[in-house]
Amino acid sequence: MSNVLVPIAVCMVLPIAIVLIVALTKMNGDNKRTQIIIKAIEANNNVDADKLVESLKKTNNTPHEVLSLRLLRGCIFSLVGLGLIIVGLFNLINGTPFNSDPVSVPFVFGSASIAVGISYLIVYLVTRKQLKNTEGK
Repeated sequence: MSNVLVPIAVCMVLPIAIVLIVALTKMNGDNKRTQIIIKAIEANNNVDADKLVESLKKTNNTPHEVLSLRLLRGCIFSLVGLGLIIVGLFNLINGTPFNSDPVSVPFVFGSASIAVGISYLIVYLVTRKQLKNTEGK
């Protein structure tokens, strides 16, 4: 029975909990900003509401920052995946059977990490091309 509970907890409960925590944190931040703006408007102490809203607004990254962040994430995921694949190959060469955990687990996580890294790099290349086209116009 315990052999079934751990994968269910890791594969189902953990991702749902992470998404829930992130969503609640974002909602809490938005609610706090809204409360600050409402209190400032209610106080009416010659506070410029537009400037207050502008100062409390989240700063958006420029397209170049987003582009470099995608490149960084793509490189990190690809290198981590490559490292895991090398660890799996090293264990396989040392005589560990292929179906054992020291070989199969690094291969699974390494291939998933490489796939995520390559997808980030593809998005980086496409976005860079589009960014060059919009800047050239």
